[in-house]
Amino acid sequence: MTEKLSELEKKQLLKLARQSLECAVQGQPLPSLHLPALTPALQAIGASFVTLTRQGELRGCIGTLEPSKPMALDVCEHAAAAALEDYRFPHVQVPELAEIKVEVSRLTTPQPLEYDSTQDLLDKLSPGVDGVVLMDGWKRATFLPQVWEQVSGKEEFLAHLCFKMGVARDLWRRKHLDVLTYQVEEFHE
Repeated sequence: MTEKLSELEKKQLLKLARQSLECAVQGQPLPSLHLPALTPALQAIGASFVTLTRQGELRGCIGTLEPSKPMALDVCEHAAAAALEDYRFPHVQVPELAEIKVEVSRLTTPQPLEYDSTQDLLDKLSPGVDGVVLMDGWKRATFLPQVWEQVSGKEEFLAHLCFKMGVARDLWRRKHLDVLTYQVEEFHE
């Protein structure tokens, strides 16, 4: 992610996400994209997460850490998946659509975070700025930078991330885990 998106590009992505969400929930095909008509930034290979909320509560969130397809297509697919494939929630239903708010997070490429101790790890994390990926062998989990707003500090953030990964909440203290960080450009309806 070299440059920030323009306000028009953000609006286009939010519109595509909304259309994809509505089509998916109504059992219709996703909107067709004519990539050459989009800006270079929306045609560029990118990675995104789409987060759905209802009355301020999380209702679904799906995305990818690794860029693999044009940003516009990535957002469309993740909006549909957030509605229908987030295992933590039942599928979004048509009557809910009017109450669902859409947020798009455009990610930078995750970078390894080298650290020597648990204190060094805590010192190197930037709350509200860093998205974090924890990995222990084949297990991994991530939180977007926005999750920092919901926790009281770095230790709680890492404990919740371990829980999400399906391991003991204090594993980050007891074992040297692989850690990646990334940043996002986040915007919402």
